[in-house]
Amino acid sequence: MPIVYKIDILAALKEAGYNTNRLRKEKLLSEGVIQSLRENKYIALQNISKICELLNCQPGDLMEYQKDE
Repeated sequence: MPIVYKIDILAALKEAGYNTNRLRKEKLLSEGVIQSLRENKYIALQNISKICELLNCQPGDLMEYQKDE
């Protein structure tokens, strides 16, 4: 997978006060998106945008390109 997450996004959200229960309850992220993040799977750009809004960061702070060997 050439695009990888640079940080543990769920841990960063939790540190910012957004635990998974709050994310679901306030409909900030769906259960499917949360599960995909747990499994380091791709998520839609609209979800990346929402995470950047919540963490006050840029997409490049969350992801990076790693060349396949």
